[in-house]
This record gives sequence, C-alpha cells and structure tokens, in this order.
Amino acid sequence: MISTKGRYALRVMIDLEEHEKDGLVPLKDISDRQGISKKYLEIIVRDLVRTDLIEGFSGKGGGYRLCRKPKDYSLGEILENTEGSLAVVACLAPDACPCPREKECRTLPLWKEYDQITHDFFYRKKLSDYMCKEKAGRH
Repeated sequence: MISTKGRYALRVMIDLEEHEKDGLVPLKDISDRQGISKKYLEIIVRDLVRTDLIEGFSGKGGGYRLCRKPKDYSLGEILENTEGSLAVVACLAPDACPCPREKECRTLPLWKEYDQITHDFFYRKKLSDYMCKEKAGRH
C-alpha cells in the first residue's frame, strides 16, 4: 500500500512544477496550497533532495525546485524514492531473503506478474501527465 508519504511526495512534485515560473518555491507555500503540515513536508522534501529529485536552497529567498523537466520523472521513481520498494509481496522485494518455498510455490508466477504490472504502471506515468492543462503545451 502506498502511504501518505508517497502520495504527498507526488503532490509536492506537481506543486513544484506548477509554480516553477515563481523560481524557488518555499515549503510554507506548498504546505498552504496542499494542506499538508510543514513539519511532515520537511521529511518528504529531505528524501526528495537526498535522491536528487529536487534541489533545495536555504536562507532568504530559498525554497525548492525540480532538477529535471517534468516529462523526465516517472511516478514510479518518485514513489520508490519515498516509499522504498513497490514490491507487491515481501518475497519480491529487492532486499528479500531467498524464500525456501520458491521452487514449489504455485502462486509465485501470479505475484511476479502482478508485481511487473504494478511496476510498469507507475514507471509509464510521467509527472508531466499531471500538470495543469494550460501548461501542457509548454513542456
């Protein structure tokens, strides 16, 4: 299940894209527009900066901005950088221990197929797919 952290990270990224013309976007402005506490946003943007999805600048006039064009971000990348693995079952997570039942597990092919569908779904979706209609022609 995708938590509020992942969902809010997507909202932050969309907000930054929508307000790129304003230059650096202060966290307080994102908080006000999105109705998310500034304290919680600090945790989310720290992960986004750490994984080079956004840039952050402190001090007077500081704020955040995207590092790339919106079409160059997949939603899967954003979610995995904030949520961790999107594996649908624990045994398919990248850091999972080898399952002792793997050879005789009759449901493993089902989970692998579902996992691939989930991965492909989020990695096909781009941040630019969710920007305001009037801005769509600019990118």
